Amino acid sequence: MSLPLLQDIGYFLIALAILITVHELGHFLVARWLGVGVLRFSIGFGRPLLRYQRRADTTEYVLSVLPLGGYVKMVDEREEAVAPAQLHLAFNRQRLWRRAAIVAAGPAFNLLFAILAYWLVFMAGETGLRAVVVSVVPHSPAAQAGFREGDQLLRVAARDATIWEQAVFAFMAESGRSQDLRVTVRDAAGREQERLIDGERFAALPEDASIVKRLGLNPRPLHLPAIVGDVIPGEPAQRAGLQSGDRLLAGDGEPIRDWSHFVEMVQARPGQELRLAVERSGAPFVIRLTPRAYQKSGATLGRIGAGVMMDRLEVRYGPLAALGQAWDQTWDISRLTVRMIGKMLVGRASVENLSGPITMAKAAGETASTGWDSFVKFLAVVSISLGVLNLVPIPILDGGHLLYFFIEWIKGSPVSEAIQLQAQKVGIVLIAALMGLAFYEDLARVFG
Repeated sequence: MSLPLLQDIGYFLIALAILITVHELGHFLVARWLGVGVLRFSIGFGRPLLRYQRRADTTEYVLSVLPLGGYVKMVDEREEAVAPAQLHLAFNRQRLWRRAAIVAAGPAFNLLFAILAYWLVFMAGETGLRAVVVSVVPHSPAAQAGFREGDQLLRVAARDATIWEQAVFAFMAESGRSQDLRVTVRDAAGREQERLIDGERFAALPEDASIVKRLGLNPRPLHLPAIVGDVIPGEPAQRAGLQSGDRLLAGDGEPIRDWSHFVEMVQARPGQELRLAVERSGAPFVIRLTPRAYQKSGATLGRIGAGVMMDRLEVRYGPLAALGQAWDQTWDISRLTVRMIGKMLVGRASVENLSGPITMAKAAGETASTGWDSFVKFLAVVSISLGVLNLVPIPILDGGHLLYFFIEWIKGSPVSEAIQLQAQKVGIVLIAALMGLAFYEDLARVFG
């Protein structure tokens, strides 16, 4: 097993452990706060690896071998006999609102974690490509709205959009609406202006990262100079001594025309040494580096862990502004997730949007290698997905239990255990089918 693959798996397990702990901590803390007895707090399933229990009558903390979930075991007469002296601690004896609060706390903590994660990133500052329009596709929605080459995006509706990552997300968050969309730009002459995108044409665009391209906005030039920008620590480029600002002149004696040509050169040499002519501060020199191999769509390609020099901008907010941005970001991603789930259920969105463990592991490794802020934002997005998915009213999920409580509130008595048992079987089948489909999509991405 290759080192990059091991790193991806390692970061994926770290992400899982963090997010599962956050989710179960929600159930645990609210249960304790509302006076319900907690017998065990477990991260993972199967054979325990580590155990801790202060006294026999306190909560047992467990780390188990399979890190694919977790659980909080509470005092409950439906699971085992409860001593008369502890009946007041039993979950099943609590008032309806208390039980609902304990169940809802898991997804709620996932959403609160996302807000905290984004708050930290927005305060620390995130760096991205300045949202400057390089070209506009003729007859596109953007061309119809009056976008011009050199327009720098400032806001999409009321959302900040000064870097392309912000802009893409802002367009996605506004998608699905038929109203005309107002975009504030600073034109090439430095004047602040507004562009109005037709609502009907905008509503027909996909709700994914391709939305900017479908609008007709080109965020980067076709031919970028072969100048090194970001260099990822630990990757071949950094180990060979490449630095930001280095101009790449030739590879194995072949002149490098532009950055795309250099990328093709690197991708064609996985595991093969590349002799690179470089210019730094006007002085030419030669280095040797070996692109590491990776798999993409069934092909083996090379990569060195370096990006092209671009017009980048750091966006930073104060504590209160960052909190507002974090709240908006979490709300928008939650709303997009709900919309995507709904569209998949009615067949209006492809199941290719599903991500399984392979895709998640690759994303965890890639974001972690890019920087702590990328990894934290990855954790935030996955945490939101976990929170929203757990609220779907499928038996065995938190949303299924909340559905039982809603029915109990309507009819005045709990759903029978026999019905709950049958519903659980259906829920297990549905979850297994969903996981199988996500894993199939993963394999399809890997093997093309």
